[in-house]
Amino acid sequence: MRLFVSYDQPVSMRVTLRYDDADPYAVRAAFYPAARCAAVEWFLSRDMLEQALSRHTGHGDVRMWPAGGAGRAVVYIALRTPAGSALLELPARGVASFLRDTRSVVPPGAESRRLDLDTELAELLADG
Repeated sequence: MRLFVSYDQPVSMRVTLRYDDADPYAVRAAFYPAARCAAVEWFLSRDMLEQALSRHTGHGDVRMWPAGGAGRAVVYIALRTPAGSALLELPARGVASFLRDTRSVVPPGAESRRLDLDTELAELLADG
């Protein structure tokens, strides 16, 4: 993965994508900047990541889109917080392979069957 600190100055960075069928709509992305010991984690929508392989998607703090031609196809992810923003470039082939693996765990459309909404709602109401 590459992080763009300026238009012409990308920096290589390691990223780990994780999928847990207990949270079937989300992908956890852990970014490992060279200057930091700890990872920076974001939760991304699995559907948005899938859409980003073919079109612009997202709104607000997270936007994604495909770019590049044959042999150089990438997915860009733009992240924004009050503290700043980041533009990340991931190889589309790696993203597609990761998403194929997630679909073998939880097929698209079957996510809601993995959730116990009554328990989730009870926990939310108990915390309030």
